[in-house]
Amino acid sequence: MTAAIRAADIFNLEGQVALVTGASSGLGWRFAKTLAANGAKVVIAARRLDRLKALEEEIKADGGEALAVALDTSDAASIPAAFDAAEKAFGLVTIVVNNAGFSGIKPTVDVTAEDWRGTMAVNLDGVWFVAQEAIKRLIAAKQPGSIINIASILGMRASKTLAAYIASKGGVIQLTRALAVEFARHKIRVNAIAPGYIETEMNSDFFKTDKGEYLMRGIPQRRIGDPSELDGVLLLLAAPKASSFITGSVMTADGGQSITLDH
Repeated sequence: MTAAIRAADIFNLEGQVALVTGASSGLGWRFAKTLAANGAKVVIAARRLDRLKALEEEIKADGGEALAVALDTSDAASIPAAFDAAEKAFGLVTIVVNNAGFSGIKPTVDVTAEDWRGTMAVNLDGVWFVAQEAIKRLIAAKQPGSIINIASILGMRASKTLAAYIASKGGVIQLTRALAVEFARHKIRVNAIAPGYIETEMNSDFFKTDKGEYLMRGIPQRRIGDPSELDGVLLLLAAPKASSFITGSVMTADGGQSITLDH
């Protein structure tokens, strides 16, 4: 048994290069700042380059290192270029946060083939192709790494008018497990975070409505989460010393929502 070490050392990400997809807003924005604050060089990727540039400047102003790259995860052909840019600037990507995604609330009978394909292209296909690219490069370099897929408690539960989203997030969870099993021998850890309702700029107004308050009453903690409340689990899964023996795990952060029968 090794000697005990401090938490600051366990969660130190110095020497790591992280790529965060969907980083132009919401959780991706927070993930990038958290990783950079703990020593990682961060490549922030999304379609909206103007928003990314603002985040890049914020991280640099805080003393971190960041690079903004345009990336549409639904376009598999664009993914290698993002990794090439990351390697040119900082070196091999050793941490991937597959965060890009959207919900697309719509009654099932109204979902078109384009709706379905669009949801899968971003929420599941994008996760697959980004993870695959990272894994290829890590194996070629004979380096360990961590892939963190952002799933949802709806990958394990069900709700109305979100069938495509639920199917995609269920796929993310099973993909996480499959990749974890296949690449553990290469010291590549693959895990998922399954958040419940977390407040972002897209949903903050909704949770002030009667329907939003009703949904919150079904959460044992009687509230939705703050993005900062995902920092701990993100750092746990990203840091090599913190989670060296954790792979194939799906970690929920939902105030107890996924284990209750209420509502």
